[in-house]
Amino acid sequence: MSWYPAPRLVETSIHTAMPDALRKHGVVTEWSRANKGGAAIDCFIEGPCFDSRGNLYVVDIPHGRILRISPDLEWRVIADYDGEPNGLAWHPEHRLIIADYKNGVMKLDPERGDVQPLLTRRNSERFKGVNDLIVARNGDIYFTDQGQTGLHDPTGRVFRLTASGRLDCLIDNGPSPNGLVLDANEKVLFVAMTRDNAIWRLPLLGDGTTSKVGRFAQFYGISGPDGLTLDAQGNLFVAHASLGAVFVLNPHGEGIAKIESCAGRTITNVAFGGPGGQTLFITDSSSGSVLRADWSERGA
Repeated sequence: MSWYPAPRLVETSIHTAMPDALRKHGVVTEWSRANKGGAAIDCFIEGPCFDSRGNLYVVDIPHGRILRISPDLEWRVIADYDGEPNGLAWHPEHRLIIADYKNGVMKLDPERGDVQPLLTRRNSERFKGVNDLIVARNGDIYFTDQGQTGLHDPTGRVFRLTASGRLDCLIDNGPSPNGLVLDANEKVLFVAMTRDNAIWRLPLLGDGTTSKVGRFAQFYGISGPDGLTLDAQGNLFVAHASLGAVFVLNPHGEGIAKIESCAGRTITNVAFGGPGGQTLFITDSSSGSVLRADWSERGA
Protein backbone atom coordinates (compact mmCIF):
# COMPACT_ATOMS: atom_id res chain seq x y z
CA MET A 1 0.00 0.00 0.00
CA SER A 2 1.41 3.40 -0.99
CA TRP A 3 1.31 6.42 1.27
CA TYR A 4 0.49 9.85 -0.15
CA PRO A 5 2.09 12.14 0.74
CA ALA A 6 2.82 10.75 4.23
CA PRO A 7 0.62 8.93 6.73
CA ARG A 8 -1.21 10.96 9.30
CA LEU A 9 -1.16 9.10 12.62
CA VAL A 10 -4.39 9.28 14.61
CA GLU A 11 -4.70 8.14 18.21
CA THR A 12 -7.63 6.25 19.72
CA SER A 13 -9.09 5.99 23.19
CA ILE A 14 -11.31 3.37 24.78
CA HIS A 15 -14.93 4.46 24.49
CA THR A 16 -16.33 1.51 26.44
CA ALA A 17 -15.73 -2.19 27.05
CA MET A 18 -18.13 -5.05 27.63
CA PRO A 19 -18.84 -5.34 31.38
CA ASP A 20 -17.46 -8.43 33.04
CA ALA A 21 -20.95 -9.48 34.11
CA LEU A 22 -21.92 -9.90 30.45
CA ARG A 23 -18.86 -11.88 29.40
CA LYS A 24 -19.22 -15.64 28.92
CA HIS A 25 -16.16 -16.87 30.78
CA GLY A 26 -14.91 -20.41 30.12
CA VAL A 27 -17.38 -21.14 27.33
CA VAL A 28 -16.19 -22.93 24.17
CA THR A 29 -18.52 -22.69 21.17
CA GLU A 30 -18.60 -24.20 17.69
CA TRP A 31 -17.50 -20.81 16.33
CA SER A 32 -14.45 -20.69 18.59
CA ARG A 33 -13.53 -24.26 17.67
CA ALA A 34 -13.53 -23.35 13.98
CA ASN A 35 -12.05 -19.86 14.21
CA LYS A 36 -10.04 -19.60 17.45
CA GLY A 37 -8.46 -23.01 17.84
CA GLY A 38 -11.03 -24.14 20.39
CA ALA A 39 -10.19 -21.46 22.94
CA ALA A 40 -12.82 -20.27 25.40
CA ILE A 41 -13.72 -16.81 24.06
CA ASP A 42 -15.69 -14.71 26.56
CA CYS A 43 -16.91 -12.38 23.80
CA PHE A 44 -16.07 -11.34 20.24
CA ILE A 45 -17.83 -8.11 19.36
CA GLU A 46 -18.33 -6.88 15.82
CA GLY A 47 -20.79 -5.08 13.54
CA PRO A 48 -21.06 -1.55 15.09
CA CYS A 49 -24.24 0.23 14.02
CA PHE A 50 -25.92 3.39 15.39
CA ASP A 51 -29.60 4.30 15.60
CA SER A 52 -31.01 7.83 15.38
CA ARG A 53 -30.98 8.20 19.17
CA GLY A 54 -27.27 7.59 19.46
CA ASN A 55 -27.49 4.00 20.69
CA LEU A 56 -24.69 1.79 19.43
CA TYR A 57 -25.49 -1.81 18.53
CA VAL A 58 -22.85 -4.55 18.38
CA VAL A 59 -22.93 -8.31 17.94
CA ASP A 60 -21.24 -11.00 20.03
CA ILE A 61 -20.53 -13.66 17.41
CA PRO A 62 -19.71 -16.84 19.38
CA HIS A 63 -22.53 -16.38 21.89
CA GLY A 64 -25.36 -15.38 19.55
CA ARG A 65 -26.11 -12.02 21.10
CA ILE A 66 -27.02 -8.52 19.93
CA LEU A 67 -26.17 -5.78 22.44
CA ARG A 68 -27.18 -2.14 22.68
CA ILE A 69 -24.87 0.46 24.24
CA SER A 70 -26.64 3.65 25.29
CA PRO A 71 -25.07 7.12 24.99
CA ASP A 72 -24.50 6.78 28.77
CA LEU A 73 -22.44 3.62 28.03
CA GLU A 74 -24.93 1.24 29.55
CA TRP A 75 -24.75 -2.22 27.94
CA ARG A 76 -27.87 -4.33 27.45
CA VAL A 77 -28.46 -7.63 25.66
CA ILE A 78 -31.47 -7.12 23.39
CA ALA A 79 -31.38 -10.48 21.61
CA ASP A 80 -29.94 -13.86 22.59
CA TYR A 81 -30.61 -16.65 20.07
CA ASP A 82 -29.19 -19.71 18.36
CA GLY A 83 -26.98 -17.98 15.84
CA GLU A 84 -23.61 -16.44 15.06
CA PRO A 85 -24.38 -12.78 14.24
CA ASN A 86 -21.53 -10.97 12.50
CA GLY A 87 -22.75 -7.77 10.77
CA LEU A 88 -25.60 -5.31 11.34
CA ALA A 89 -27.36 -2.71 9.20
CA TRP A 90 -30.59 -0.72 9.32
CA HIS A 91 -33.23 -1.43 6.70
CA PRO A 92 -36.33 0.75 6.10
CA GLU A 93 -38.61 -2.29 5.95
CA HIS A 94 -36.96 -4.94 8.10
CA ARG A 95 -35.52 -2.82 10.95
CA LEU A 96 -32.11 -4.22 11.92
CA ILE A 97 -30.85 -6.92 9.61
CA ILE A 98 -28.15 -9.34 10.66
CA ALA A 99 -25.45 -11.13 8.69
CA ASP A 100 -25.49 -14.43 10.57
CA TYR A 101 -22.68 -16.89 9.87
CA LYS A 102 -24.78 -19.84 11.00
CA ASN A 103 -28.23 -18.97 9.69
CA GLY A 104 -27.96 -16.53 6.77
CA VAL A 105 -29.58 -13.09 6.66
CA MET A 106 -31.85 -12.44 9.64
CA LYS A 107 -34.01 -9.54 10.81
CA LEU A 108 -34.47 -8.13 14.29
CA ASP A 109 -37.05 -5.98 16.00
CA PRO A 110 -34.75 -4.24 18.51
CA GLU A 111 -37.60 -3.40 20.89
CA ARG A 112 -39.01 -6.91 21.08
CA GLY A 113 -35.69 -8.73 20.68
CA ASP A 114 -37.32 -11.02 18.15
CA VAL A 115 -34.92 -12.51 15.56
CA GLN A 116 -36.53 -13.99 12.44
CA PRO A 117 -35.16 -15.32 9.13
CA LEU A 118 -35.07 -13.03 6.12
CA LEU A 119 -33.00 -15.13 3.69
CA THR A 120 -31.50 -18.41 4.83
CA ARG A 121 -30.94 -20.33 1.59
CA ARG A 122 -30.24 -19.88 -2.12
CA ASN A 123 -31.83 -22.43 -4.47
CA SER A 124 -32.47 -24.63 -1.40
CA GLU A 125 -28.75 -24.61 -0.45
CA ARG A 126 -27.41 -23.07 2.74
CA PHE A 127 -24.89 -20.27 2.52
CA LYS A 128 -21.22 -20.90 3.29
CA GLY A 129 -21.28 -18.41 6.17
CA VAL A 130 -22.71 -14.91 5.78
CA ASN A 131 -20.33 -12.29 7.14
CA ASP A 132 -21.37 -8.66 6.60
CA LEU A 133 -23.97 -6.55 4.83
CA ILE A 134 -24.93 -3.04 3.77
CA VAL A 135 -28.22 -1.51 2.59
CA ALA A 136 -28.50 0.74 -0.47
CA ARG A 137 -30.83 3.74 -0.52
CA ASN A 138 -33.38 1.82 -2.58
CA GLY A 139 -33.51 -1.01 -0.03
CA ASP A 140 -31.25 -3.46 -1.87
CA ILE A 141 -29.12 -5.53 0.51
CA TYR A 142 -25.53 -6.38 -0.39
CA PHE A 143 -23.92 -9.14 1.66
CA THR A 144 -20.84 -11.33 1.71
CA ASP A 145 -20.85 -15.12 2.00
CA GLN A 146 -17.41 -15.90 3.40
CA GLY A 147 -17.49 -19.26 5.14
CA GLN A 148 -14.01 -20.76 5.46
CA THR A 149 -12.86 -19.63 2.01
CA GLY A 150 -9.38 -18.29 1.31
CA LEU A 151 -6.56 -18.51 -1.21
CA HIS A 152 -6.83 -22.30 -0.99
CA ASP A 153 -10.54 -22.12 -1.87
CA PRO A 154 -11.46 -18.83 -3.57
CA THR A 155 -15.19 -19.53 -3.76
CA GLY A 156 -16.53 -16.83 -1.43
CA ARG A 157 -19.50 -14.92 -2.80
CA VAL A 158 -20.95 -11.43 -2.85
CA PHE A 159 -24.72 -11.19 -3.24
CA ARG A 160 -27.32 -8.51 -3.78
CA LEU A 161 -30.86 -9.10 -2.56
CA THR A 162 -32.98 -6.54 -4.40
CA ALA A 163 -35.92 -4.78 -2.82
CA SER A 164 -38.15 -6.82 -5.15
CA GLY A 165 -36.75 -10.08 -3.77
CA ARG A 166 -34.39 -11.10 -6.59
CA LEU A 167 -31.05 -12.55 -5.49
CA ASP A 168 -28.03 -11.75 -7.68
CA CYS A 169 -24.58 -13.29 -7.28
CA LEU A 170 -22.04 -10.57 -8.14
CA ILE A 171 -18.86 -12.46 -7.22
CA ASP A 172 -18.28 -16.20 -6.74
CA ASN A 173 -14.46 -16.34 -6.73
CA GLY A 174 -13.65 -14.37 -3.59
CA PRO A 175 -10.90 -15.51 -1.17
CA SER A 176 -12.76 -14.67 2.05
CA PRO A 177 -15.13 -11.75 1.25
CA ASN A 178 -15.80 -9.79 4.42
CA GLY A 179 -16.74 -6.14 5.02
CA LEU A 180 -18.27 -4.05 2.25
CA VAL A 181 -19.41 -0.51 1.55
CA LEU A 182 -21.00 1.42 -1.33
CA ASP A 183 -19.54 4.65 -2.66
CA ALA A 184 -21.60 7.86 -2.40
CA ASN A 185 -23.22 7.38 -5.84
CA GLU A 186 -23.81 3.66 -5.23
CA LYS A 187 -22.05 2.90 -8.48
CA VAL A 188 -19.12 1.07 -6.86
CA LEU A 189 -19.01 -1.60 -4.18
CA PHE A 190 -15.82 -2.02 -2.15
CA VAL A 191 -15.28 -5.47 -0.62
CA ALA A 192 -12.62 -6.53 1.88
CA MET A 193 -11.11 -9.83 0.73
CA THR A 194 -9.53 -10.85 4.00
CA ARG A 195 -7.36 -13.79 2.94
CA ASP A 196 -6.25 -11.96 -0.19
CA ASN A 197 -5.25 -9.13 2.17
CA ALA A 198 -6.82 -6.70 -0.27
CA ILE A 199 -9.77 -4.45 -1.05
CA TRP A 200 -11.58 -5.31 -4.27
CA ARG A 201 -13.45 -2.66 -6.28
CA LEU A 202 -16.67 -3.81 -7.98
CA PRO A 203 -18.18 -1.40 -10.55
CA LEU A 204 -21.98 -1.79 -10.53
CA LEU A 205 -23.48 -1.65 -14.00
CA GLY A 206 -26.93 -0.49 -15.06
CA ASP A 207 -28.16 -4.01 -15.72
CA GLY A 208 -27.35 -5.08 -12.16
CA THR A 209 -24.11 -6.92 -12.94
CA THR A 210 -20.47 -6.08 -12.30
CA SER A 211 -17.47 -6.03 -14.62
CA LYS A 212 -13.73 -5.25 -14.60
CA VAL A 213 -13.39 -6.01 -10.89
CA GLY A 214 -9.95 -5.06 -9.60
CA ARG A 215 -7.80 -4.67 -6.49
CA PHE A 216 -8.20 -1.21 -5.04
CA ALA A 217 -5.55 -1.69 -2.33
CA GLN A 218 -3.22 -4.38 -1.04
CA PHE A 219 -2.21 -5.00 2.60
CA TYR A 220 -0.03 -7.45 4.53
CA GLY A 221 -0.08 -9.43 7.77
CA ILE A 222 -1.38 -12.73 9.08
CA SER A 223 -5.05 -11.82 8.67
CA GLY A 224 -6.44 -9.03 6.48
CA PRO A 225 -8.92 -6.20 6.03
CA ASP A 226 -12.29 -6.61 7.72
CA GLY A 227 -14.98 -3.92 8.18
CA LEU A 228 -15.21 -0.86 5.92
CA THR A 229 -16.80 2.58 5.95
CA LEU A 230 -16.48 5.89 4.08
CA ASP A 231 -16.40 9.55 5.05
CA ALA A 232 -18.12 12.39 3.20
CA GLN A 233 -15.01 13.02 1.08
CA GLY A 234 -14.95 9.46 -0.21
CA ASN A 235 -12.03 8.32 1.93
CA LEU A 236 -12.19 4.61 2.70
CA PHE A 237 -11.62 3.37 6.28
CA VAL A 238 -10.29 -0.18 6.48
CA ALA A 239 -10.27 -2.10 9.78
CA HIS A 240 -7.42 -4.60 9.68
CA ALA A 241 -7.93 -7.72 11.77
CA SER A 242 -4.27 -8.35 12.63
CA LEU A 243 -2.38 -5.05 12.29
CA GLY A 244 -4.08 -3.24 15.18
CA ALA A 245 -5.16 -0.27 13.10
CA VAL A 246 -7.66 1.33 10.78
CA PHE A 247 -6.07 2.42 7.50
CA VAL A 248 -7.54 5.41 5.66
CA LEU A 249 -7.29 5.47 1.84
CA ASN A 250 -8.16 8.40 -0.40
CA PRO A 251 -10.44 7.87 -3.46
CA HIS A 252 -7.35 6.85 -5.49
CA GLY A 253 -6.44 4.06 -3.07
CA GLU A 254 -3.47 5.90 -1.55
CA GLY A 255 -2.93 5.72 2.20
CA ILE A 256 -3.43 9.05 3.96
CA ALA A 257 -3.81 8.08 7.63
CA LYS A 258 -3.33 5.28 10.12
CA ILE A 259 -5.58 5.13 13.18
CA GLU A 260 -3.75 3.02 15.74
CA SER A 261 -5.45 0.89 18.38
CA CYS A 262 -4.81 1.73 22.02
CA ALA A 263 -6.01 -1.75 23.00
CA GLY A 264 -5.66 -5.04 21.10
CA ARG A 265 -4.67 -5.87 17.53
CA THR A 266 -7.88 -7.55 16.33
CA ILE A 267 -9.54 -4.49 14.82
CA THR A 268 -12.62 -5.79 13.05
CA ASN A 269 -15.06 -3.04 12.14
CA VAL A 270 -15.76 0.70 12.02
CA ALA A 271 -18.71 3.09 12.07
CA PHE A 272 -19.14 6.85 12.26
CA GLY A 273 -21.27 8.41 14.99
CA GLY A 274 -21.29 10.99 17.74
CA PRO A 275 -22.07 14.72 17.47
CA GLY A 276 -21.78 15.79 13.84
CA GLY A 277 -20.95 12.24 12.82
CA GLN A 278 -17.21 12.99 12.98
CA THR A 279 -16.20 10.34 15.51
CA LEU A 280 -15.03 6.96 14.28
CA PHE A 281 -16.02 4.04 16.51
CA ILE A 282 -13.93 0.89 16.19
CA THR A 283 -14.49 -2.64 17.50
CA ASP A 284 -11.45 -4.35 19.01
CA SER A 285 -12.73 -7.90 19.21
CA SER A 286 -9.71 -9.24 21.10
CA SER A 287 -10.50 -7.14 24.19
CA GLY A 288 -14.26 -6.68 23.81
CA SER A 289 -13.73 -2.93 23.56
CA VAL A 290 -15.14 -0.12 21.45
CA LEU A 291 -12.50 2.47 20.61
CA ARG A 292 -13.04 6.00 19.34
CA ALA A 293 -11.07 8.50 17.29
CA ASP A 294 -11.84 12.03 16.14
CA TRP A 295 -11.83 12.66 12.40
CA SER A 296 -11.90 15.86 10.33
CA GLU A 297 -14.87 14.85 8.18
CA ARG A 298 -18.26 13.40 8.91
CA GLY A 299 -19.12 9.85 7.95
CA ALA A 300 -20.83 9.27 4.63
